[in-house]
Amino acid sequence: MGPGDRVRAGDGASPARLAQTIETYLADHPGAALLEDGRVVFDMRTAHYSVGESHGRCLLQLWSDERNIVRTVVDVQERAQCLRLVTRRMGAAKPQSLELAPTSDRRTPTARDTARRNYLRLLERVLTRQFIGTKVDGLRTAMDLEHSFGPAYVRGRLLKGSAADAVIGVGASESGSTIDGVLTLGILWLDYCRQHADARHHFGGLKVIVPAGAWRTTAERMAWLNHAAANFELWTLDERSEELAPVDFRDTGNIESHLVHAFSPAAALERCQSGIDRLLSLVPDAARDRVEVRAHSATEVGLCLHGLEFARVRHGAAAHSFAREDEVTFGAGANETPLSAENESICRDLFERLFLSRHADGAHADPLFRMAPERWLESRLRAGVAELLPGLRGDLVYTQVPALSTGDRGMLDLLTLDRRGRLVVLELKAGEDLHLPLQALDYWIRVRALNADRQAASPSAGPGSDASLSAFERNGYFGGAEVSALPPRLILAAPALHIHPANEPVLRCLSPEIEWELIALGEHWRRELKIVFRKRSGDRAHR
Repeated sequence: MGPGDRVRAGDGASPARLAQTIETYLADHPGAALLEDGRVVFDMRTAHYSVGESHGRCLLQLWSDERNIVRTVVDVQERAQCLRLVTRRMGAAKPQSLELAPTSDRRTPTARDTARRNYLRLLERVLTRQFIGTKVDGLRTAMDLEHSFGPAYVRGRLLKGSAADAVIGVGASESGSTIDGVLTLGILWLDYCRQHADARHHFGGLKVIVPAGAWRTTAERMAWLNHAAANFELWTLDERSEELAPVDFRDTGNIESHLVHAFSPAAALERCQSGIDRLLSLVPDAARDRVEVRAHSATEVGLCLHGLEFARVRHGAAAHSFAREDEVTFGAGANETPLSAENESICRDLFERLFLSRHADGAHADPLFRMAPERWLESRLRAGVAELLPGLRGDLVYTQVPALSTGDRGMLDLLTLDRRGRLVVLELKAGEDLHLPLQALDYWIRVRALNADRQAASPSAGPGSDASLSAFERNGYFGGAEVSALPPRLILAAPALHIHPANEPVLRCLSPEIEWELIALGEHWRRELKIVFRKRSGDRAHR
């Protein structure tokens, strides 16, 4: 279906086809937003939805903590990156339009471009005043896809005699994730300036400029760069007062980390067993051995297929009593629906479709095959890490450890130990990601801080109780194993053809204290896990 094409129930498109079109869009745009009259009413990163055929209609239901809506979809039209839904509300005479957009950024292209041009002019004024005697040269926001530069960042040079610095800035009107990505682009810009410099200029450093109040993530990352390779500086810009202020990134205060106490997965499964049995009874008989039942907490269990959670059981207090009961839901991703006697047949049909679609040789056009590729890769590595990487402990692997408490970076992918007891952080990507190295660095920083938070063991611990215990050991992780006080290792893994070419230059800028390894997996990793090539921090050929 191309831009402008319609999928209309009245033109012969079945309600099931309308529903699949919507599901496909949401699978391709996990950060989508639903708009009504130009206003964001649901952010699909946090909202839930249900879409499917019901009594000959395509029924769409969305709900969040703030609101819920139910609509019958009668027409779908693709417009550029957006999906326009013509819907009918129960009892309403006229149809209403909703729009699914890829993100919640509702600035028009003109407004976005104007804001960026204004920021460029502001930055030029401020830099000229701040660095007297220095020439501000070549500030630009032009797109350069070959070198990964986008229009959200203003980049340029500061020249003073033969000395030069690369400079990059990002305005306060950009999204939080865009602001946090500025250091990755800054490293690439410095590398570009050095490679394209003439003999008159030596680029000794990089100045990164972020909005006032949005410096912490960049500061934490900058502290762990290789400062022998360049002079890195961080500045904040207050766009109202036009005040440029330096940030001491070496003193960012305590790293915000929170480690939940380890729980007993076996006890969680036992508590939720009745709900698990009810869900498994709806799974096709021949497919039950493919279900992975994983405990997320002491009172919550999820049922997964290749990393995609399609049902869950939460064990908690019943309403208006002290009794305990199971809350059972089904649906993949944001499509979560409470299970009831009335919708058991819908649940059974969804499970049947899921198990037909989601397997190693499935159709890549199927949204159920494409959903949650990182979680699929994670499930493969979790099961096969000891075989793929024999130096690691395959029996002590933690998934989605809630070791962080800042923004979107709340869970690291995999955490384990190597055979010497040293912590190993594994960050995975199934698709190309420019920001993979510094996102992985975020997790490494916090795991390192938790491991460095050591206290003497209790005297009642018996022989060897004079050893210090990390926060992980005190919270019940890695039971029976001694966790080394050495800093953690960092492993990044992705399919070989989906490793962004900019990842290695950024990794080379990390501090020599960080022992990293980049692993390229075979493209058919769903069927077979194998390493195509690997690069390490100690490999001089790549430094």
